[in-house]
Amino acid sequence: MTSAQDPSKKRLIVAVTGASGVIYGIRALEILRAQPGIETHVILSPSAARTIAEETDYSIDQVRALGDKLYNHKDIGAAISSGSFRTEGMLIAPCSVKTLSGIANCFDEELVVRAADVCLKERRRVVLVFRETPLHAGHIDLMARATANGAILMPPVPGFYHRPRSVDDIVTQTVGRALDLFGIDARVVKRWQDPESGEPVRDARGPAASPGSTSGP
Repeated sequence: MTSAQDPSKKRLIVAVTGASGVIYGIRALEILRAQPGIETHVILSPSAARTIAEETDYSIDQVRALGDKLYNHKDIGAAISSGSFRTEGMLIAPCSVKTLSGIANCFDEELVVRAADVCLKERRRVVLVFRETPLHAGHIDLMARATANGAILMPPVPGFYHRPRSVDDIVTQTVGRALDLFGIDARVVKRWQDPESGEPVRDARGPAASPGSTSGP
């Protein structure tokens, strides 16, 4: 599962949980796969596999193939469960209420929450693409507590100044902005009043995407 780090690459943990919106995590992996300086360490929850089948045309094997290193969600002894294993941080896209609750309460029962907790204690960036609406007071409290622990809450609320023409455009712009938080400019974000920014977002998908797999959240 693990090997010596290529010193020319930065490690980023990417987790996909079972909330609606698994396309955000898939698109992140597709974009990161095209970045030569990034090594992805991936966790897919069992619920994510179910949601991938429900919401997209991707197979679970296609999604797994997008990552550089893949971990079992129950493997608390995995490399990414230790702070001594250096990473740039962790992106959870989408982040379910259950995962948010675990992070807010440091309930490290499974690897997704454990890896996030490790990143937070090491003062590394953790970005939660929290996919739930509407919100009740318990959700808002969890968001506040996770933020107090150091996480960044980034609900996938689309902007429209980039004039999206498809769901893919909206998803890719959101994912690109999430990657911005790790200092990764994947050249897929259309930036405000910057005509030189962004590639055509409809072309941003990696080679592992299946033809016609444009299903969104």
